Amino acid sequence: MPLSPWQKSSYCQEGDACLHISTGPRTLTTIHLTESADPAQTVLTATPSAFAALLHTLGRPSAHR
Repeated sequence: MPLSPWQKSSYCQEGDACLHISTGPRTLTTIHLTESADPAQTVLTATPSAFAALLHTLGRPSAHR
């Protein structure tokens, strides 16, 4: 399965483990995520709506802070 080029997260600091994102072969039908520090190089696949839900959840302020 050919992927678009991987793009590094803009929140990544130099030398840190970084999140990388790529889209599937049919523009935005699938989103792929991987972390540079993962020795297994695991790739997670999500739909655009599931990825949007993840970003929404991560962007919400925590009630427990």
